[in-house]
Amino acid sequence: MSTPTASAADQRPTRDVLSSLIDSGVHEMNRERSGLLLSGFSAGLDIGFGPLLMAVVLTLSTGGFGDLLTEVLVASAYAVGFIFVIIGRSELFTEHTTLAVIPVLDGQATVGQLTRLWGLVYVGNVIGGALFTVLAVQLMPGLGVVSTDAFAEISYKLVTHDVYWLFVAGIFAGWLMGLLAWLITAAQDTTSRLLLIWIVTATIGLLHLPHSIAGNVEVLFGLLVTNAVTVGDYLVFLVLATVGNALGGGVFVASLKYGHVVRGGT
Repeated sequence: MSTPTASAADQRPTRDVLSSLIDSGVHEMNRERSGLLLSGFSAGLDIGFGPLLMAVVLTLSTGGFGDLLTEVLVASAYAVGFIFVIIGRSELFTEHTTLAVIPVLDGQATVGQLTRLWGLVYVGNVIGGALFTVLAVQLMPGLGVVSTDAFAEISYKLVTHDVYWLFVAGIFAGWLMGLLAWLITAAQDTTSRLLLIWIVTATIGLLHLPHSIAGNVEVLFGLLVTNAVTVGDYLVFLVLATVGNALGGGVFVASLKYGHVVRGGT
């Protein structure tokens, strides 16, 4: 009888998790414009290492997409960029689809503050990712560990779907990223956080869900190395993935978790 009680005592109360998220969200909203933009830019650069390692795995693997071992390795490589960003405490747009929405729901921040935060972080993420992509495409193939064909193959996984799939799958990706923001706040130590980041983001990678920021790098790979991916493909992906991500994190995590806790969650 004592084991469940001890286990429950070890868990962080959901009200404490909610309070931490609100405090973090308010703090980020009050940061200087330049700080948010630079942090978002840094995150956009750092997250690019995930798609780059995906291309390396595809280049060096004897299998390809559809082979179980290759898929698991590619998904694990995808998670590396998120580990760099989240443990490094840089600003990632998809985390803020939950983190920054909760203070608004609680009345401690305005929609205007939310829009400002989202806009600065998002622009920084996209520009940072674009710069990383250009550097990777120009420099990495010369090292002999990654091919331009692998860059193109990664891109095809995201641009060969119709708009309905991009939007709905984007909601799922945002849902998972919002859930990750909640789980990381609830976690007690760095090891637990690392494991959670890997589980959630590798799931996104394994399912090939469209994450607007990591996907920005993935689709730009194809845009830069093949004529099969067009500027139109890139823009359609970016818009639908972004809107889907925002809805997934804002509705399925921020709104539901907040409503659950304020109505008596423990």
